[in-house]
Amino acid sequence: MTANIPDDRLFSAEHEWLKLEVDSALMGISDHAQHALGDVVYVELPAVGREISRGLAIGVVESVKAVSDIYAPVSGVITAINHEVLEHPDLINKDPYGQGWLLKIALKNSSESLKYLLSAYDYRDLLTKEAK
Repeated sequence: MTANIPDDRLFSAEHEWLKLEVDSALMGISDHAQHALGDVVYVELPAVGREISRGLAIGVVESVKAVSDIYAPVSGVITAINHEVLEHPDLINKDPYGQGWLLKIALKNSSESLKYLLSAYDYRDLLTKEAK
């Protein structure tokens, strides 16, 4: 298992990542998730301004292999979506931690939400356990 797992991100057990900023976070799906999905052909994202709750489905990623829900790793409000990834879903496969980001979230209660996320180290451990 050699998935790319940057140390500057937090991860959910559902394979989404967050890159924290001052009072918001960029979000996407992990390198491991995009590998498991295969070639991504369609992405559905929530509207800017939508309030989201941690753990609930907020969008869809469709690949040649499967359709998967995108889950909110934190609670907050969507402040931006990546329109580029809607037009070119394969950016998720090419650059899941860069150009393949999905949305930006203004965090509702960051300390409450963040306690459910995994460090890069813990996410590597989760992937190792899942592989067994």
